[in-house]
Amino acid sequence: MIEDKVKKNMPLAPLTTFKIGGPAKFFIEVTTKEDLQGIVEWAKREKENIYYFGGGSNLLIADEGLPGLVIKFANREVMNLSPRFACAAGASLAYVISLARSARLSGLEWGFGIPQATIGGCICGNAGGFGMNIGDVVETVEVYNSKKNRFETLSQKDCRFGYRTSIFKEDPELIVWSATLRLKPAPAEQINALIEDNLKKRDTSQPKLPNAGCAFKNLFLDDIRRVNPQFAEFIVEQGVAKNGKVGAGYLIDLHGLKGKAIGGAKISLEHANFIVNTGHATAKDVIELMEFVKKEIRTRFKVGLEEEIVILK
Repeated sequence: MIEDKVKKNMPLAPLTTFKIGGPAKFFIEVTTKEDLQGIVEWAKREKENIYYFGGGSNLLIADEGLPGLVIKFANREVMNLSPRFACAAGASLAYVISLARSARLSGLEWGFGIPQATIGGCICGNAGGFGMNIGDVVETVEVYNSKKNRFETLSQKDCRFGYRTSIFKEDPELIVWSATLRLKPAPAEQINALIEDNLKKRDTSQPKLPNAGCAFKNLFLDDIRRVNPQFAEFIVEQGVAKNGKVGAGYLIDLHGLKGKAIGGAKISLEHANFIVNTGHATAKDVIELMEFVKKEIRTRFKVGLEEEIVILK
């Protein structure tokens, strides 16, 4: 029976990069399609909420924990089908990058140095950095359609990738099981230089204390221009807009909020778009700090910030 593999009151904070949050009412690691299908059917029969868990690198778990079933993907297989990689949802992004680097294949260099990220989690949120996104290299995604109770294959177009979003955020019935990534051959020197440059930027600008990555999504310059054209012009004059977007951290820093703390949660001194756990932060602290930042930025610049961190409760 699949329910025999379920653990109760499983601590979740140690499984996240934030190191915050309470336990899961029920918890299971799945390695096979049969287990995923079976446990989802069980949760629906029992009328339990279902939460999906990758590497825990961009999650904030509620202090009370999660009142339902947490499914963690432990299918980690990766096949090198150069120039493609067939990757299970639970595969480590860092591992795939290392394989691609050895095979002289480019397209994932942006992800080097992101802790605990998995392929499935990256695809759901169309993770990226330095002007690149995982959606750019996705060829197909195999999903479990829990509404239709079957596995299906989606094309890149079907996935509806956008800035930090995808169809998987819009439709929780579509559960990423695996994906095929198509990379491009490139000289080893070029790949290594890009990786080293990206890693250096992360090391020099991002905090070492526990965090969940960027707290807020970057803003589109056109959106700012619609609500505050004068500020948009200032941004252009300062030369801080890149690829039509301006970093949320720039606005937070401009408003002088670096170092602002509520309880054990603090806006990083290294990068204003990171909220760090100084050692005893609660989810309540983080949420209150994020709401404070959003209110301050809206009041000062007339623009709204949207969370990039996924809050589970």
